[in-house]
Amino acid sequence: MSDVVTYALDQGVAVITLNNPPVNALSHALRAGLVAAIDRAEADPEARAILIRAEGRTFPAGADIREFGQPPQDPWLPAVCNRIEAATKPVVAALHGTPLGGGFEVALAAHYRLAAPGTRVGLPEITLGILPGAGGTQRTPRLCGAKVALDLMLLGKPISAEQAQQHGLIDAVAETDLYQAGIDLAREVSTWQEPLNPTRARRDGFTDPVAYEAAVRDWRKKLEKSPLPAPKRIVDCVEAALLLPFDEGLEFERTAFEDLVKTPESAALRHAFFAERRAAKAPELAEASPRPVNSVGLIGGGTMGSGIAVSLLDAGLPVIMVERDDDSLQAGISRVESTYARAALKGRISEEEAGARLARLKGTTNYAALADVDLVIEAVVEDMAVKRAVFDAVEKVARPGAVLATNTSYLDINALQQGSTRPQDIIGLHFFSPANIMKLLEVVVAEQTAPEVVATGFALAKRLGKIAVRAGVSDGFIGNRILAAYRQAADYMLEDGASPYEIDRAMRAYGFKLGPYQVLDLAGGDISWARRKRLAPSRDPNARYVEIGDLMCELGWFGQKTGRGYYRYEAGKRQGTEAPEVIALIEQERRRKGISPRQFSPDEIQRRCLAAMANEGARLIEEEIAQRPGDIDTVMIHGYGFPRWRGGPMQAADARGLLQLRKDLQRFSKEDPAFWVPAPLISELIKNGMKFEALDVI
Repeated sequence: MSDVVTYALDQGVAVITLNNPPVNALSHALRAGLVAAIDRAEADPEARAILIRAEGRTFPAGADIREFGQPPQDPWLPAVCNRIEAATKPVVAALHGTPLGGGFEVALAAHYRLAAPGTRVGLPEITLGILPGAGGTQRTPRLCGAKVALDLMLLGKPISAEQAQQHGLIDAVAETDLYQAGIDLAREVSTWQEPLNPTRARRDGFTDPVAYEAAVRDWRKKLEKSPLPAPKRIVDCVEAALLLPFDEGLEFERTAFEDLVKTPESAALRHAFFAERRAAKAPELAEASPRPVNSVGLIGGGTMGSGIAVSLLDAGLPVIMVERDDDSLQAGISRVESTYARAALKGRISEEEAGARLARLKGTTNYAALADVDLVIEAVVEDMAVKRAVFDAVEKVARPGAVLATNTSYLDINALQQGSTRPQDIIGLHFFSPANIMKLLEVVVAEQTAPEVVATGFALAKRLGKIAVRAGVSDGFIGNRILAAYRQAADYMLEDGASPYEIDRAMRAYGFKLGPYQVLDLAGGDISWARRKRLAPSRDPNARYVEIGDLMCELGWFGQKTGRGYYRYEAGKRQGTEAPEVIALIEQERRRKGISPRQFSPDEIQRRCLAAMANEGARLIEEEIAQRPGDIDTVMIHGYGFPRWRGGPMQAADARGLLQLRKDLQRFSKEDPAFWVPAPLISELIKNGMKFEALDVI
């Protein structure tokens, strides 16, 4: 027994209580304590049945993440589940909260399962590049068949207790107090005369083997082009559940699990998992509490502003939208209304709920309406003079202590503070478009931003269901600086001989959904063009500059919104086709500069793009713009489409090896030392035998 597991008798039932805050993770101590408690219950003559329950907010929500990557300690979870299932007295699991992964596997090993209303269960191991390794792939389909089991494991999404009951995964949803319902069920089943029917002996899900195999085939077909190994191994294991005896199926599952843990994809997905959790830690949070935010003022109702409004309204916050005139205000409100109308039409929310959220939105052209709000977010055009004028107007009316946030993507927030009467209240909240969908929020901390204002930014992100990453002030902060380096590397190859279509294909092959030039067309080439023009006065005249994008913009080729960019777009279609006139323009520019085009292989394209991103990431760490490499990876995964199963540019560099990264950069620097020179941090890490991951301190 252990401190995290207790044993008590109640009305002839051995009550085993798990108490390992905050989520009852299945640590070694909890596993050992659970096995000891089962042994004690088996030997206790007064115990006729066993109830496994948990204190706190949830039945075990999965493995102890602190043990990830460590050698398993006995008793490991498969043995714990087998011990529960082998009990000679009936075992009831009483579930509440979110029993996920290993926690749900423990429940599946019990003889009976009931759950409190609102409980959600699932097997999301695929998000870590692995599979349920404690019998989940073998027990689940025995109860519910292949289709439900595969959907549960391959989609990785939890289901409600009511859905689980419909599928046969739990026996009942408690209508009364869960503890008492568990005691009552345990006492009842202890009186039954028929022998126990453990999950390993169940065949409910095998009653239609034709449908079972059809579900396996359907998923195999869906996964034919998947680059990830875990989904295919899950399908194999679920098929094995039908074809192999249970113990052999467990061995098959264990082999697959151990193979997957060693894959680079799983290592990258685990890195991404931990990086997201570390990103929630900023130095200011240890010394300050957030200011309360119960109302928000939003200046600007364009595409970004309306998306931010929806995100705030979805979180239950009342919003006052301010626009410069009545027409602009009505347009902004209409954008919000259209978003909710589409959501209701698609059944994502009810019409009543859509109406309730819209009722929290008010509109005005008068800044005085912001006098009592707790937070003001400006989302106006990306122009410092315009933003400065907005802040001047806001500061005249906002109450003392109100947080003033700018949604700028690039501009200098330190400069914005310098002209302010309350610089401590100013912060950057860089939302990503569409703001009501994208999960990333860069919390940009300027020189004079108060710690409690930083804490407020993180608290707001959590309330909005977003992942917050702390960034310092720099042109483009974290994400757009990495993006700029990525595009610069691509532009160099474009000018030197690669076509935009070759570059896009190579990066899609790497795992991006869109290549860099597809993204430019989607966002609008004029956006990055405006930034280039803004930075032109400070550009080194001796630095290499690729003018192809500027030439296209001068012709009005801005991308999808103009029907042509790097690709051609037919009216109403987002899928572009290759454009011969773009190739002709590129070739003309090469001739003008005297560049003899050369070939770039897909591997070379990927190497250059990834090296540019990792090198710029190293500079961000050196400059303390980013706290840690994992923060950079989190930003790139959630804001820029970097494939999660690659872990982000810094994890990808670690996987390739920093020595190889430096060799690549040194080779590329023979062409352009100013851009490709390796960041000193890379050599420092190599000298000390370290990787970027060594800097991912909590």
